[in-house]
Amino acid sequence: MKRVTFYIVCLLLLSCTAAHSQFNDSTHYHVKYSTTGIINKTNDARSFVLNNVLGFQINKDKFSLNSSNAWIYGRQGSRLTNNDFTTALNLDYLKDKQRLYYWALATFTSSYSLKINYQFQAGGGIGYNFINKDAAELVVSDGILYETSDLKLASGEQDIYQTVRNSLRIKYRWDVNKLVVLEGMHFWQPSLQRFDDYIIRSVSSLSVKLRSWLSLTAALTYNKLSRTDRENLLVNFGLTAEKFF
Repeated sequence: MKRVTFYIVCLLLLSCTAAHSQFNDSTHYHVKYSTTGIINKTNDARSFVLNNVLGFQINKDKFSLNSSNAWIYGRQGSRLTNNDFTTALNLDYLKDKQRLYYWALATFTSSYSLKINYQFQAGGGIGYNFINKDAAELVVSDGILYETSDLKLASGEQDIYQTVRNSLRIKYRWDVNKLVVLEGMHFWQPSLQRFDDYIIRSVSSLSVKLRSWLSLTAALTYNKLSRTDRENLLVNFGLTAEKFF
């Protein structure tokens, strides 16, 4: 815990310097940290959920490498409700050069709320830039992912299996006068072997700039895993710090 706190403090100090608004010939890196949550305390009970997301991006001439790490932790009284961790590494090739581009993705997920002991996905596909500007972005991508998972079913049984999924993604961002930013990323991942085996992942956020590097953020997160018949929905509020360099 002390090590995690140290990294967060270093990140915030780094973000306090002047930030560029976008990538350019001399700006190739972007780091972003968001912490949001809800705390509810009454005379009889106490509950809270915290959602922490750390992202890092490298943007070069022909490729872009994106890393994202998210941890959701929540309790209701003495009962654990969330202890969910997801890390993802995404490579885009020719995304800023042409409308049709190529991507590769690898993710690892462990989720108490969705009953996932572990889940690993890797694969690739193509994407299409409908809009790719500084103030607005709309991207649709599709591809094939191999998945291996260890799940806990509703019956209590352990389920270790592999499958191949189609992965459809819609990603958007809208920057209004460099003051308000609306962005989201939504996945629909049905198995190619059984259509009733599917995953939905959705993250949306609305941020209002307080400083060039600091924003007030409202975030909506939804996940559903049909195989375990589990889902979670989080509406959180907090802060986002970021820096281009």
